[in-house]
Amino acid sequence: MATEIDKDVERINRLKVVLAEKNLKGKWLAEQLGKNEATVSRWCSNTAQPSLEMLVKIASILKIEPIELINRRNIL
Repeated sequence: MATEIDKDVERINRLKVVLAEKNLKGKWLAEQLGKNEATVSRWCSNTAQPSLEMLVKIASILKIEPIELINRRNIL
């Protein structure tokens, strides 16, 4: 069984949280990026991670700093 620390490590990005805070959907972001909705869904669930370049692009679209998309608990 995964511990809380293990769960935090698994949550590398905060994309799902940021989209919810802005009342936006993964489908909308996928359209803005020209990406498949399934790809954005994997990013939101942290089963896959966007590249750093894509993270910067996402931040720009969301009008936030890229660091806001990173779970800071994973930064040592």
